[in-house]
Amino acid sequence: MSSRLALAALVLPLVLNLPAPAETPESVALIPRATLFGNPDRTGVQVSPDGTRISWIAPLDGVLNVWVAPVGDLAAAKAVTKDTDRGIRQYFWMPNATHLVYLQDRGGDENWRAYSVDLASGSEIDLTPMEGVAAQVAHVSRDSPDVLAIGLNDRNPQYHDVHLVNAKTGERTLLFENPRFASVTLDDAMRVRFAGEMMPDGSIAGFTVENGEFKPFDTIPFEDTMSTNQVGLDRKGERLFMIDSRGRDTSALTVRNLATGKTDVIFEGTRAEVSGALIDPITDEVEAVASTYLKPEWTVLDAGMRKDLDFLRTLQSGEIGIGSRSLDDSRWIVSFRGDAGPTVYYLYDRPAAKATRLFSGKDDLEGLPLVPMHGVEIPTRDGLTLPSYVSLPKWSDPDGDGKPDRPLPTVLMVHGGPWARDSWGLNPYHQWFANRGYAVISPNFRGSTGFGKKFVNAGDGQWADAMHDDLVDTVEWAVKNGIAERDKVGIFGGSYGGYAALAGVTFTPDLFAASVAIVGPSNLITLLHSIPPYWAPMIEIFAKRVADHRTPEGRRKLRDMSPLTQVDEIKKPLLIGQGANDPRVKQQESDQIVKAMQAKGLPVTYVLYPDEGHGFAKPENNIAFQAVAEAFLAKHLGGRQEPVTDELAKSTAKVVAKGELDLPVEETPWSEIEVRKVEVVEVGYDDLSPEMKAAADQLLAQLDQMPPEMLPQMLAQLEGAIGAAPAEQRPLLFFAIGTIKERIGK
Repeated sequence: MSSRLALAALVLPLVLNLPAPAETPESVALIPRATLFGNPDRTGVQVSPDGTRISWIAPLDGVLNVWVAPVGDLAAAKAVTKDTDRGIRQYFWMPNATHLVYLQDRGGDENWRAYSVDLASGSEIDLTPMEGVAAQVAHVSRDSPDVLAIGLNDRNPQYHDVHLVNAKTGERTLLFENPRFASVTLDDAMRVRFAGEMMPDGSIAGFTVENGEFKPFDTIPFEDTMSTNQVGLDRKGERLFMIDSRGRDTSALTVRNLATGKTDVIFEGTRAEVSGALIDPITDEVEAVASTYLKPEWTVLDAGMRKDLDFLRTLQSGEIGIGSRSLDDSRWIVSFRGDAGPTVYYLYDRPAAKATRLFSGKDDLEGLPLVPMHGVEIPTRDGLTLPSYVSLPKWSDPDGDGKPDRPLPTVLMVHGGPWARDSWGLNPYHQWFANRGYAVISPNFRGSTGFGKKFVNAGDGQWADAMHDDLVDTVEWAVKNGIAERDKVGIFGGSYGGYAALAGVTFTPDLFAASVAIVGPSNLITLLHSIPPYWAPMIEIFAKRVADHRTPEGRRKLRDMSPLTQVDEIKKPLLIGQGANDPRVKQQESDQIVKAMQAKGLPVTYVLYPDEGHGFAKPENNIAFQAVAEAFLAKHLGGRQEPVTDELAKSTAKVVAKGELDLPVEETPWSEIEVRKVEVVEVGYDDLSPEMKAAADQLLAQLDQMPPEMLPQMLAQLEGAIGAAPAEQRPLLFFAIGTIKERIGK
C-alpha cells in the first residue's frame, strides 16, 4: 500500500466519525408564520358509518370545507360543502351514511346553526334557521339514522329545549321543553332520560325524566362538578356510563346498572383523570381507557383491542388515536400524533389486519426544523406540582435533554379556561416561539382540569392570587434552572390566559418584560354581568370558583382581582387582540383597559377584528395577529422576526393603537370601531314575554343587591351590548336599561 493510500485509510474513518456541525441561529431557517398558523391540509378525518367513504376537512379556495372520497380512491375526493367565509370546523356523519351535518356560526358569535348535506344531490338544508339561537347537538343514534336531537334556546335564551330534527327533510318536532336544566342525557331510542340542574350551593342535582316527571336520581357535590359527568347510556338504555370522582381524587370510568342500582368501576386513574375510552360500537363494552398526566397512557381491557393496538404500533411512532369507526367496526381511522411533525392518518381494515397510509395533516411541516416538547414537573411555593411543557430553540439544546446551554428569552404561555389544560403534542405556538429563539413554557396551574379534583379546586377564588402565584413560581423555576433570562420573560395567553397576561402587567408589573393578551377580561364584574344567556344556568360555577358578583363581598373581590383597577401599576408594554363579536369576553373588556392606559399615557398596542369572536378563526386574521405579536416580542424580548409585510392588509384587522410598534397601516379611530348604537325603546315589564319576565325577575333581584355606584357601569355595559344583540332579545335589554335609568335618576 502506498503512503498516500495508507494516509487515506487512516483519515477517512476519522472524517466519517466527526460530529455534525453545531446548530446556530443562522443555520436554523425561520419557519414561516403562514406554515404554522395557516389552514391544515387535512383534519377531522372520519370513516362513513357504512365504511365505504372517507371524509375530512380541507381548504377549498382557501376556506375550510368538508371533503368526501370513496375508500381506496382519494383522488376522487370532492368538496361537499361550499363555505366561503369562516371555514367549517365541526361536522359528523348521520348514521344513514347518506348525509353529513356541520355546525357554523356567524362572525364568531357562537350562535351555532346546524346544516345537513345530502351527499347524493349536494343539496343543503339549514336545520336551525333562527337568528340569535345557539344550536347544540344533543344526541345522534344509529337506531334513528335520519334523525338527530338538537337543543335550541329559541323559546328561552337561558335553556335549550330538545327537538328531533330530520336531516333529510329539515322537519323539526319538539321532544322536551326544558324548564330549568343545564344538561340532559338521551338514550338511543331518542328519549330524554336524565337532566341536571345547577343548585345554589354549586352542586348538580340529577333527575330521571319519565312521562313528564322529574325524580331525584343522584347529586354531584360542588367539589366534584369539574371531574364528574355522564358519558352516556348503552344502546339498550340499561346501563349508564360516567366519569366519576366522587369518593376519590382522580376520576374513574364507571358503569351503573339502572335496574339494580349497582355501580362497577371499570378503570380508575392515579395521577390524572380519565381522558378517553374506546368502546365497542356493537357490544358497548369498554375496550381501553386513557389517563393523561404528561402524556396519554392507555390501559387495554380487551384482548382483541390489545392485538389491534400492538399491530398499529408497528406502523409508525407517535400517540395512537382511533377517532372514527364504521358501525360494523370493520374500518377505523387511526392517527399518529407527535410533537415535532404533522399528524399522520391511516385507514385500518380490522378483519384483514391491514393498514393503509392516507396522508398527513399538513405536508408543509415535513422536513422543517421542528423541536420536541418536554414534559416537566414544576414545584410551587405551597407544595403543589404543576405538570407542564417546555420547548427550546433547536440550537440551544444540542443534547436534547430539555435544558438550554444558556438562559434564553422566554415566553410563558398560559392556557384558557381556566378549567382546561395544556397537553403534549405538536403545538404551533411552541414551534413558533422556539424557532424565533425563545424558550416557551406552558404550565398547568392550579385550577387546570385533568389532574384530580384537589388540584382543580385549589384554584377556587384564586384568579389573582394562588393561580397567579403558580405563574410566578414557574418563572422562578425557569430562572433557577437556567432556562429563562430573568429580565426577558414575556407572558402570552388567550381567554383566561389573556386575563393572566393582563394580571401579569398589573399585579406583578416588574416580573414580565412584555405581555400579549388575546380576548382577556379586564374587569371581572362586567365579565360576569355579560355572559351569554345560556350560561346563566351555570352561574353558580362562576360564583363559587371566581367570586359572587351578586354579593357586596363578592363584588369587592372581583374588583380587587380585575386588572382594570390596577392600570396605574403598569410599567411594561402590552399588546391586546380582540374579536368584536366575542359573546364571552365582550369587546368592552379590551376597549376599557386600552382607553384607561391611553388616558394615563401608557403605551399599548390594540388590534381588533370586526368579523371574529372568542379567538381568531380565519387564517388570514390569525396570521396577521401573530405578525404583530412577533414584532412586539422581538422588540421587547429580542427574538428573531419574520418581517411584517402585507399580512395586516390581507386581514380585517383594525389597528386601534400601534403603541411603540412601527406597523405598515394607519391607526383606526375609536369612532369607527365602537359598538354601533341602537335607539333604546321604552319597554315595560308587562310588555315582556313570559320567558323574558322570568329573566327580568332575576335581573331585578340582582339590581337590588348591586351597590348604587355600580349602576352607571352596568348601564354603560348594557347600552354598549345592545347593538350586537339579536333583535328578539332586545326587549329585555331595553327593559333593563330603562329600569337602571330610573334607579339612578337619569
